Amino acid sequence: MIKIGVIADTHIQKLKYATDFLDHLATGPLQGIDMLFHAGDMVDPDILVMFDHVPVHAVRGNRDPASAGLEQKKIVTVASFRIGLMHGWGACAGLERRLIQAFSGDNIDCLVYGHTHYPCCRQQQNLLLFNPGSATERRTAPYHSVGILRVEETISGEIIRLD
Repeated sequence: MIKIGVIADTHIQKLKYATDFLDHLATGPLQGIDMLFHAGDMVDPDILVMFDHVPVHAVRGNRDPASAGLEQKKIVTVASFRIGLMHGWGACAGLERRLIQAFSGDNIDCLVYGHTHYPCCRQQQNLLLFNPGSATERRTAPYHSVGILRVEETISGEIIRLD
């Protein structure tokens, strides 16, 4: 089994103010992961160094600096599964539809996204839609959260409630 930690919308301004929190994530709910996905809006991309013990895949969110050199859209192949990674944009209403359209023709098995700060783990036909929510800014979500994707014979997701 491959275990992927998934975070998004962390909105951390400076790594030095968040090292304890990020260490808590790495040694707590995200302990034992084989890789990490960040679905954008890091704000300070240096936060990813807290996970340098595993491969990290990240995309740029609408709050991330263009200078960070992050792609807007990425496809990561894990075992035999193609996982699309993109932050999202615009209004929350219709976001999943827009993201699915952005990956049309890419034949992905799972779509990991952020932007809404609201956790989601649901199957839509043959596509797993997965948003870990936000560990730092829940906004309208009922709790702070991160996610885990498990890749075996299938790909499945779990939202981990932090509070």
